[in-house]
Amino acid sequence: MNMLAELGYKTRQTVSSIGYAARLFLSVVQAFFRLLARPRLIVDQIFFIGNRSLIIITVSGLFVGFVLGLQGYYVLVRYGSEQALGILVALALTRELGPVVTALLFAGRAGTSLTAEIGLMKAGEQLTAMEMMAVNPVKRILAPRFWAGVFSMPLLSILFNAAGVIGGYIVGVMLIGVDDGAFWSQMQEGVDVWNDIGNGIVKSVVFGFAVTFMALYQGYESKPTPEGVSGATTRTVVLSSLLILWLDFIMTALMFN
Repeated sequence: MNMLAELGYKTRQTVSSIGYAARLFLSVVQAFFRLLARPRLIVDQIFFIGNRSLIIITVSGLFVGFVLGLQGYYVLVRYGSEQALGILVALALTRELGPVVTALLFAGRAGTSLTAEIGLMKAGEQLTAMEMMAVNPVKRILAPRFWAGVFSMPLLSILFNAAGVIGGYIVGVMLIGVDDGAFWSQMQEGVDVWNDIGNGIVKSVVFGFAVTFMALYQGYESKPTPEGVSGATTRTVVLSSLLILWLDFIMTALMFN
């Protein structure tokens, strides 16, 4: 009976948490139209979330391109298809590695920052003070950060892809000696703007929704203690990473079936 009661309690808690998260998500999404009157709130957060993530995103994209160019050449040269290195690098980046790796880096850099910021505001009772002054913290604090993350993610993904293609070009053409014209022509012919680049951008937008909301939710629901904030930050990285991989599998199965 104790085990059954514990199972029922855990199930009820889980359902309640899912319902609360769904209501919070709808509140954050609906606040977008109010933010149109104060776009500065979103712009400031885009600078904090997106601009300060540029270095890690571009450097990571460049080195991923290095690795793709090197490993791709070793595989293609066995079949005499080293001229197709450009399309291999471009498709791997635009379809999968660009959106996924960008989202994982975003969760580790910006997601943890958002969780810690919101958690510390809750621990310092700043959110409670705002409620006492009739200011809705969901609309004033969470919504600008949420939409800034949604807007930043596809832009960061595009920069990651561009840096990765440059990295593949440096290794494949400048270091190994693949033909320059073949590298770019194969890429232009084989990469479709809508099916490849477009689907990758759609993935990054979905990841932006998922990762940013997960970070804000964990911070907003964290316990107002140092241990609570640190635990929420850890959960942000773990749950966001699992969510990214799960969503990537679902969207890949739907997009490229």
